[in-house]
This record gives sequence, C-alpha cells and structure tokens, in this order.
Amino acid sequence: MFKKYYPYEYTEDVFCIDYAELYRRGYRAILFDIDNTLVAHGADSTEEIDELFRKIHATGLKTLLLSNNNVQRIQRFNQNIGTAYIQEAGKPNPSCYLKALEMLGVEKQEAIVVGDQIFTDIYGANRAGLASILVKYIGFYKREWKGYTRYIEKAVLFCYSLSGKNRHRLGKVTQ
Repeated sequence: MFKKYYPYEYTEDVFCIDYAELYRRGYRAILFDIDNTLVAHGADSTEEIDELFRKIHATGLKTLLLSNNNVQRIQRFNQNIGTAYIQEAGKPNPSCYLKALEMLGVEKQEAIVVGDQIFTDIYGANRAGLASILVKYIGFYKREWKGYTRYIEKAVLFCYSLSGKNRHRLGKVTQ
C-alpha cells in the first residue's frame, strides 16, 4: 500500500552518502532537493555543502538542484556551487525528473534523487522510475510543529522499517 512512497535508502543526512560508491555502481547523476535536505529552509549554502559538491563532482557525478522554489531562491543558494537546476519544478510530477535527466544527459538507471520529503521528492522519484535516498530533514529532532505531512511521513516510515525487502535496495551506499 505504501510502497509507492518508500525510498530505496534512508539515512541521517547528505554527508552519510558514499558518492564514490554510487559512481562505482554506475550512477552518474544526483538530483538534490535544497530546503531541509542540504540546508535549513530558506538558508544559503554553507562551506560544508559547497565542499560536499566539490567532492561529488570530483567523483565524476553530475548534480542538479530540483526544487519547487523560485529562481531567485535557487540562484542565491547555488552561487558558490554552480550546478544545473530546475526551479518551480512541480514535484512530485514525474515530468520534472525526466527533464532533469535530459538536461544531464543520463538514463533513469544512472540517476538518484536525494530529498527530505516522502510525498514530493521520493514519491516523484518513484513515479519517474528513479532510485532515491531519503534523508532526515534538517530540524528532524527539534520539538516544534512541523505540519501534518511530517506526521503522516512518520507513519509511512514506520511501515517502511517493517518492510525488509523494500529497504536497502541500493546496497551499502550509506552509513
């Protein structure tokens, strides 16, 4: 029932992903969400994120920021990274994921989506036929109102945790 919402992997954050291993396994591109995946909502990029993108690019992986944000937000975040992007993407519509693949010149089996939201990032990736890694959203451990969607996501993640065959579909690529 919930399988269409299950990520291939689930990990703490973007720093727990072994990008070199993904490249060795034939992946050539990563589509990233920005807010609450790479930085807190609305924040600019950090030195750590800028360095992470340099390391990812050094492995040979291409990157693209796939965001429902407007162009000003993405350009502000992207000023030190300089990667491709799609603004106002319309996630979870699969067409934006397929447009990203076309922009990067890769096939479905060569790309992975990394995001913090099940009902946009992961569901959209699954609809487009792409592998995905769900990261805990920045602020995951804070005791503040997060909206109804985050509580529904917790129920989906509980079912995911019980579903052995749907977990770790990428193999050992996260810590």
